[in-house]
Amino acid sequence: MGCWPDGLAEIKPTEPDTGNAGEGRPVIDTTHASSRPRVAIIGAGAIGLAIGWRLAEAGCAVELFERGAAGRGASWAAAGMLAAGVETEPGEQPLLALTRPSQALWPVFAQELAAASGLDVGYRDEGTLVVALTRDDAEQLRNLAQFQRGCGIELTWLDGAGAREREPYLTPRVVGAVFSPRDHQVDNRRLVTALIAAATAAGARLYEHTNASVDLAGGRAVGVRCGDRRVPADIVVLAAGAWSRSVDGLPADLALPVRPIKGQMLALRMDPTAPLIRHVVWAPKAYLVPRRDGRLLIGATVEERGFDGANTAGAIYGLLDGAWRAVPALEELAIDEMWAGFRPGSRDDAPILGPSGIDGLVLATGHHRNGILLTPITADGIRDYVLTGALPEVLQPFGLARFTRPRPVAAAAHA
Repeated sequence: MGCWPDGLAEIKPTEPDTGNAGEGRPVIDTTHASSRPRVAIIGAGAIGLAIGWRLAEAGCAVELFERGAAGRGASWAAAGMLAAGVETEPGEQPLLALTRPSQALWPVFAQELAAASGLDVGYRDEGTLVVALTRDDAEQLRNLAQFQRGCGIELTWLDGAGAREREPYLTPRVVGAVFSPRDHQVDNRRLVTALIAAATAAGARLYEHTNASVDLAGGRAVGVRCGDRRVPADIVVLAAGAWSRSVDGLPADLALPVRPIKGQMLALRMDPTAPLIRHVVWAPKAYLVPRRDGRLLIGATVEERGFDGANTAGAIYGLLDGAWRAVPALEELAIDEMWAGFRPGSRDDAPILGPSGIDGLVLATGHHRNGILLTPITADGIRDYVLTGALPEVLQPFGLARFTRPRPVAAAAHA
């Protein structure tokens, strides 16, 4: 690790083993690498790193700034589930237009990232099992599955015996399950490690433990500030997750509707040669995600606690109890780790992508629980927007403008 001028820590590059035009954003001639924009990205989680990798691949000069250690925020705390199917709930149908295409991108994205980084990202395609432990659970699960099938999601109903055939260590009390073959998983910690390697190998510069603020001049973003140092850029991408709203330099009237949503999790240690489960398993009170190295992730709470990062006895007990009721044999496993993270939630639980209303400032935040799932489509879409000035059609419903449109005024009643 070297030092950038005036003390900014940099991870240096290593050798590699139809949309709406932006609001005043310059359209870049992409036919020559020398004309590519210089891009500063605030936030180096999975989203920021993936955008940086894709832009550096395209020949842009990219600099990423992370307030802590790269990839160690919500991306590190996640479970890595790619569950566009079983996580879809009533009211979230519009989000499927983004989650399902991104889910379809994941197999190739994982292959490309592995080739660029030389690292295995732990992509697994066994599918996901959602189990019912009581008759009431089964009725609720059938209703949810009917809704999800109506959204075009491929699901198979299993009776208790069929569920235990897929996962023999499920409790004998399991009464039914839904199998979703297209809901996969990736090891999120391997993912961010690979993204760091791929981005820096492509030429991006990464500065950790660096508080960057947006540098505005003449009503547009012209770069970032790090202390009293200015870093010029043609485009600034704000991808700071739950901290996006509090990044310095943003004008007061740009009140990003992003807040931290706390999630507590823990991991147990299985024998990797004889794991208790092989699929991602959703139980009524917890989900379980097996890793190839023997870790078994159990999560997760959803709490409005601000940036309180403490693990609490009640939350950890509740997760363990929920997991134990589904897979009783895990009571003999050792606890490997406990942690909490902060999902970047928006008002409608969907991401905020594209123009900010400020020339030169691009948004990629608010992904809530779908940050890992939406990494490929966000990275590709923001790359295309930066290079062409046209926001891809698939991203257009998820812009900041949806929160600022005036509400229709009800007609006055006639006397």
